[in-house]
Amino acid sequence: MKLDSDLQAIQEVRNYLQEAKAAQKLLEKMTQSQIDAIVSAMAEAAEQQAERLGAMAVHETGFGKVADKKAKNLFVARDIYAAIKDMQTVGIIRKDNTKQVWEIAQPVGTIAAIIPSTNPTSTVLFKCLIALKARNAIVISPHPSALRCSQESAAVMWAAAERAGAPPGLIHCLSHPTLEASGELMRHKLTDLILATGGTAMVKAAYSSGKPAYGVGPGNVPVYIHRSANIPSAVNHILQSKTFDYGTICASEQALVVDEAIKPHFIQELQRRGAYFLNKHEKHKIASILMTTKGMNPQIVGQSPQAIAAKAGIDVPDSAQMLIAEETEVGHDYPFSMEKLCPVLALYTVNDWQEGCQRCIQLLSLGGLGHTLGIHAEDQAVIEAFGLEKPASRIVVNTGTTFGGIGATTGIFPSMTLGCGTFGNNITTDNIGPQHLLNIKRVAFGIKEMPVPEESVKTNPSQVASQVAEGLIKTNQLGITREEVAQIIRKVLTDMQLS
Repeated sequence: MKLDSDLQAIQEVRNYLQEAKAAQKLLEKMTQSQIDAIVSAMAEAAEQQAERLGAMAVHETGFGKVADKKAKNLFVARDIYAAIKDMQTVGIIRKDNTKQVWEIAQPVGTIAAIIPSTNPTSTVLFKCLIALKARNAIVISPHPSALRCSQESAAVMWAAAERAGAPPGLIHCLSHPTLEASGELMRHKLTDLILATGGTAMVKAAYSSGKPAYGVGPGNVPVYIHRSANIPSAVNHILQSKTFDYGTICASEQALVVDEAIKPHFIQELQRRGAYFLNKHEKHKIASILMTTKGMNPQIVGQSPQAIAAKAGIDVPDSAQMLIAEETEVGHDYPFSMEKLCPVLALYTVNDWQEGCQRCIQLLSLGGLGHTLGIHAEDQAVIEAFGLEKPASRIVVNTGTTFGGIGATTGIFPSMTLGCGTFGNNITTDNIGPQHLLNIKRVAFGIKEMPVPEESVKTNPSQVASQVAEGLIKTNQLGITREEVAQIIRKVLTDMQLS
């Protein structure tokens, strides 16, 4: 009897989890050198297939640019691999000879990976790479609109892993990624941990599954441009970052907050580099298509400025690199103040860094708490103030937030999954890597003795009686003799079995 499609999807999840669990038990027994050889082969395959997978992603989803999708795949294959290739994930990974503590790595088991449509191939490559580096199996739930390119990315990874000696069945990608299937994957008893990258609803579902989960939050990233900033450099970084893959990375800039003292020069430089400033009519037309009743309009995600303008019924020059609208308010009634995964920005004007600070906090609070904040400044005191006060996990200084947030142009750990901490209802502020997919056990040797208090001296009732009687006689609180008082106290203590 043929199963209904929803039951078929759920059964596929159960089959994949059983295969993954069995394969993971074999992978767990492998040595560090064997694991490293497998991960190296996967990274090499990802690099070789970077362009083809990037083209598949753009063709299937309609989001972004092939060249930039390729660049993201190469970032995983090169930068992320370089960061994890020498990481110890097998056996005793650290010894503290002073404290006599050994740390032993053990895999978490089977990982459920939720994949977004905006970065489908790079996220699949990334999660497969870090999962196997930590000796885990992985079952992938792709976004339905990115099914084929996600499946192909997973196939590239499992084929490379198996050629390098990995047991079959470690990597699976669902062919029926329904809501029911994703729910089954996240809740199933064989799932040990969830890596959730996607929309807010999917991340909340991961946290509600009852399983340990690493989720991410939306990235309504504000960028403050202080009067001390190098304006040409700041504009160059902002333009390169916001136009990369048409703004589909969640760490991309969403609003520019500029000091009034440098605003004319800043706008002039933006326009010189291809930014198109919307007039009042154009701003209204673009605002009308940025959001839907459910949130960000998927029709404008990862689209060019010209395509977005056409959807709104206006024309912009072919030379326009991004669209900017001046804004004064923040809130759900002001679409330009919200997250826009496309080359569209809001521009706010402030008097000084204190006002800039408050504006950035407002923007983060609207929909980007815990994610990323950018600042362009040469004044170290202002940079420090922004780092201390903002509810963001990554404060990116003098570089594009897209690249700085993922660790491509900063010293932050390179990753395609960016934690938002408790600011954004996440468990960590870290950029996620293999270190988050391990259980660390500790073998601890005794290095000192526990101090034990000396046994209390046994109370002598006669001494206690004499001391109390002496005190009472001195204060004239009784009309009897000292010896009579002492005799009474000795009798009470004896009756209490203290003698």
